[in-house]
Amino acid sequence: MTYTASARAEMNELRRLKTLLPPELQSWVMVEASTEINPPLIRTEEIGRDEVEIQIDLAKWENLAIDQRNLLFWHEVARIQNDTIPREGWEMAALAIGLGGAVGELWVQDGLLLLLALALCGISGYRLWQKNNSEKVLKDAIEADEKAIQIATRFGYSLKTAYQSLGSALKTLIEQTPNRRQRKIYEERLQALRRSAARIKQQQQQQKAAQSAANQPLSPPPASERPRSSARMKNI
Repeated sequence: MTYTASARAEMNELRRLKTLLPPELQSWVMVEASTEINPPLIRTEEIGRDEVEIQIDLAKWENLAIDQRNLLFWHEVARIQNDTIPREGWEMAALAIGLGGAVGELWVQDGLLLLLALALCGISGYRLWQKNNSEKVLKDAIEADEKAIQIATRFGYSLKTAYQSLGSALKTLIEQTPNRRQRKIYEERLQALRRSAARIKQQQQQQKAAQSAANQPLSPPPASERPRSSARMKNI
């Protein structure tokens, strides 16, 4: 009975998350439970030419509050919309072919083919470096966080609640992540989120002050600037 109830709760959570997808993504983005051993909490992969899957470790997922889950889920949605999810690339295969070709051409001493093989190695190696560059990974994650806030407001969240929910989710991930490199990324994302929240708060305060000034009634001019009375005008 307990297993059945747990399985039903997991299915309900996956269905609930599916409803959090923007309408334009619902036809080709799947939400599934991860089946790996010790998987990440949540990740997104391209599983076909026109199909993307968001995989969730439901055992860890249920320990988060609903608002934290929603914002982390929308972070992945934002990555899909920003086109920054990992794809099954050609780089590794091209690198292997290039290295094999370079070795072969050294043996037969064909200079042109050797140059082509080395060029293939260089291009594929550069593409792999781009994919795994920590600065680019962090930049993409911060941009996805900002877009996740926007998506949350589309689903009825206030800006303040969206920022607080994502911030608390990142704090939880920092506390639960043993990997130093991954924890550092979460910490940098949290700092960027705080800066963004402070910037938005300042903008709102400036707008509020401007509106207050515009609605304030005009004060009467000082006595020294008031027009002289008709009696004094006659004496002049």
